[in-house]
Amino acid sequence: MPDRPERVGRTLIHNGTIIDVYRDHMKLPDGSSENFDFIKHKGAAAVIPVMDDGRIIMVRQYRNAIDSYTLEIPAGGLDGADEPTRVCAHRELEEETGYRADIEDVTFLLSLYTTVAFCNEKIDIYVARNLTKTEQHLDDDEFIDVEYHTIDELADMVLAGKIVDAKTIAGIMTYRYTISSV
Repeated sequence: MPDRPERVGRTLIHNGTIIDVYRDHMKLPDGSSENFDFIKHKGAAAVIPVMDDGRIIMVRQYRNAIDSYTLEIPAGGLDGADEPTRVCAHRELEEETGYRADIEDVTFLLSLYTTVAFCNEKIDIYVARNLTKTEQHLDDDEFIDVEYHTIDELADMVLAGKIVDAKTIAGIMTYRYTISSV
């Protein structure tokens, strides 16, 4: 008998543009069988853009899954499995905010899995400094407003439940208690 669950089969239920949905057939440690839902994600990157005055550039956009507008750090999916997450974060910074940084000014902060119970989406979060104003390059389905906030304002919004996006909460709070306090 295995000491941990063992996948004995996987069935593709839906092939999507961002995710694929599977039904995993599992043998459990007690010998019983169960089906688990599994969502395969291509991976993503996010960035905390820090202006010279310390304010952070945030994006506000509508999110269909929760039928609400959210305040988030800029982020996006990898263009392919081989794309380095740093390159993705660098690209998404300019696309969503209209600011750019040299790639060497984009530094790693942390990695996280968004929903480990049923999804393998991993997001690497970076910090970008020495920003230069350019212009947004939004995708056809993106309608994004740019906002500027201090780290204390953002931490207060997290604690008040006004920021609900997990990657943003993790990124902002990690940044506040590590890099910005140094």
